[in-house]
Amino acid sequence: MNKAEALRALHLRRSPDDPLVLPGPWDAASARVFADAGFPALATPSAGVAASLGYADGATPPDEMFAAVARIVRAVDVPVSADVEDGYGLPPGELVERLLETGAVGCNLEDSSDGVLKDPREHADWLAEVRSAAAGRLFVNARVDTFLRGVTDPGEAVERAALYVAAGADCVYPIGAPAELLPRLRSDIRGPLNVFARLDGDGPSPGELGALGATRITFGPGLQKWAARALHGMAEELRKR
Repeated sequence: MNKAEALRALHLRRSPDDPLVLPGPWDAASARVFADAGFPALATPSAGVAASLGYADGATPPDEMFAAVARIVRAVDVPVSADVEDGYGLPPGELVERLLETGAVGCNLEDSSDGVLKDPREHADWLAEVRSAAAGRLFVNARVDTFLRGVTDPGEAVERAALYVAAGADCVYPIGAPAELLPRLRSDIRGPLNVFARLDGDGPSPGELGALGATRITFGPGLQKWAARALHGMAEELRKR
């Protein structure tokens, strides 16, 4: 079984109390920490990688993002999925080629750009081209940005998810969906459901999200921010010595 097949298999037949938890490494060192801790796969956060490279979220040049993903992949033996935002305007074939060159076996793709939701049918067509070019070599996680962009009607998220699944997406990610809506989203969306988990204690735990319907759990840049806060505390202690 290759790594893309292994990543796909990790999403199948999961029980509600056992969602797939994918930490988000922002560099090679953090990737090694998560892999050594026993996590079976990793999912890079674009915002966390951006912070590690000195950029604001969404401002990382594509070449630097792909290079950072390649360093993360090279550092570990487990499958890695890469958040490449909205695909940077690259044609599907070129996007897939560049992802595969990094060694990544999955990708997270957003359906908004510059804060504006894309036309869902046009985006579904684009996802279908990505899926075709990948030929099974990438696990495609289709992010649905409706809640993030202020559209509170869960029906809009479900409609977009249905289009993306029909286009070949392996997983759907309605980022920002309120926890109370997860049971409905789980019942109305086919296939694995990615849910964002907070690390500040102000929200359900990964296990609780699994019980509500999440197949897999990611944290966005949360772990990188957590580590930065810890490092800030260490720096303050050093100043006192």
